[in-house]
Amino acid sequence: MPRSSSGPKLWFDKARDRWTISDGKSKRRTNCRRDEIRAAEKELKAYIAEKHTVEKTSTAIADILMAYIDEVITGKVSEPDSLMMIRRLNAWWGDKFIADITPAKCKAYIAHRGGKTISRSELGYLRAALKHWHKNHAPILIPTITMPDRPPARERWLTRSEAARFLWAARRSPHLARFFIIGWYTGSRRTVILNMKWSLIKIEDRIMFRKPPGSVQTKKRAPPLRIGDRLLSHLRRWKRLDGDKELLIRFAGANRGKAIKQIDRAWKKARVAAKLGTDVTPHVLRHSRATHMMRQGIDPWSAAQFLGMSIKLLETTYGHHRPDWQTDASNAE
Repeated sequence: MPRSSSGPKLWFDKARDRWTISDGKSKRRTNCRRDEIRAAEKELKAYIAEKHTVEKTSTAIADILMAYIDEVITGKVSEPDSLMMIRRLNAWWGDKFIADITPAKCKAYIAHRGGKTISRSELGYLRAALKHWHKNHAPILIPTITMPDRPPARERWLTRSEAARFLWAARRSPHLARFFIIGWYTGSRRTVILNMKWSLIKIEDRIMFRKPPGSVQTKKRAPPLRIGDRLLSHLRRWKRLDGDKELLIRFAGANRGKAIKQIDRAWKKARVAAKLGTDVTPHVLRHSRATHMMRQGIDPWSAAQFLGMSIKLLETTYGHHRPDWQTDASNAE
């Protein structure tokens, strides 16, 4: 009966003065000399990882997405929006395997979703889930995700008169009005506003923490901000109304006190009543805050810190709204 292999190991080939990886009848020569044993051990480790890479077809994408939800998404401020995107991914990719992720399949998914911005975000989650699985569960051959072209930067922002029209249309929906006012004066992202709690707001110190202290920082930064005069008056009034309630954005009526995870339906109703176009989405509040800051000549560093974005992004996307934008360049003789 043949002896079972003891697995890959290093063997020094004296004739060639090189370390060699010996794996049964298979040999793989390295470029490491006798005194380069550390480098040879690294190559052996890489060889073992490659040899034991999980076959492409053996892991279902549904399992990979579920692991990403349980180990990364759960508990994050962005959890509701992330879960919505991953559910859409799972509906199309869930019964497929890693080997099925091809450029053709990615293009089919983009066409299925019917929108470059949406499908780009969702495929980004798929790529992140694959990387997480590779790092934390089992080595896999990560396929290249074919992404749609990056959409051009949005130009839509609200004037003050448009904002007033929207707020008038939202007057019978207190949670929507609060959402709008916080977004208008802070430029915070949707998930941050929906998860805002009174414990994160220090009215007397005029500080709003957009995330609980100690939260893990992600690419989408949400630093603390100073509460401006107008927002401060709203917060004081709301605090008198709320008493010991914790959530700022919550249901009234039958679902009184429960957290609101999605704002789209109420937003659309108010938008239509205010006679504003479909390009006025909740994210327009962030665009509007950045735009008005630039139009008022606020220092870019201060504005970027307030919004939680890089100075490069602020100047590239909104810099042309500054009163002094390219003034010197345009007047050069």
